[in-house]
Amino acid sequence: MPTIRCTRTPDADPAVPLPSYETSGAAGADLRANFPEDQRDGVTLAPGARSLIPTGLRLAIPEGHEVQIRPRSGLALKHGITLPNSPGTIDSDYRGPLGVIVLNAGTEAFHIAHGDRIAQMVLAPVLRATFDLVETLEDTARGQGGFGSTGRG
Repeated sequence: MPTIRCTRTPDADPAVPLPSYETSGAAGADLRANFPEDQRDGVTLAPGARSLIPTGLRLAIPEGHEVQIRPRSGLALKHGITLPNSPGTIDSDYRGPLGVIVLNAGTEAFHIAHGDRIAQMVLAPVLRATFDLVETLEDTARGQGGFGSTGRG
């Protein structure tokens, strides 16, 4: 099992738990809001507003992997809370503070409190490619069809 090493940012609250898998079959570990001391009241997002929510963490992701940041389905369904760059990618060589861009796509204001679970992170292997410029590409049955060209259903 790979290990993600974590440190806390200097302004983080050490009482906020590290990311955790809430069930034995969970693919994503829940991330929590960890506001600096002067913002521990949290933040309220108006409908249509977005904000960078601090987690108070820095990660050392194993080489050959990435962390994908994804919305929590319950927040999305019940409140319209999502992540506009989902899935967000955290590269293995990034060592800065981990923040989550949260968007309120709902119709009501939504408050994110200190310690709330705001997103989930999934560790995934990364394949890197080489790129070769060629004169033509082989044909496929789909061809150039995109953006719904295969129909509905």
